[in-house]
Amino acid sequence: QVQLVESGGGLVQPGGSLRLSCAVSGSISSIYAMGWYRQAPGKQREFVTIITIDGSTNYADSVKGRFTISRDSAKNTVYLQMNSLKPEDTALYYCKAFKRIGVDYWGQGTQVTVSS
Repeated sequence: QVQLVESGGGLVQPGGSLRLSCAVSGSISSIYAMGWYRQAPGKQREFVTIITIDGSTNYADSVKGRFTISRDSAKNTVYLQMNSLKPEDTALYYCKAFKRIGVDYWGQGTQVTVSS
């Protein structure tokens, strides 16, 4: 099994920044990618960004140039740096572990609210 614990969410004004963290533990050897997703009230969960084991990244168009995914392998932690935040970025942000074998895993989510 894999355990994912997100942190770093909160209330921020438009134009502000936040950094989310996702601490990964458990059977991490078969993980080949880590991603961030978000779900706003009344909407479906959507893809935000992903980083693969070789360091390749991909971003949703809505966050390109504003969000950056990174990882610290020594700490088994994935980060999401969010800059120039907009009210439409308000959502529950989830971390996801993609495994080569078996099911993928999700964290419990961390709330990000962008409001003045």
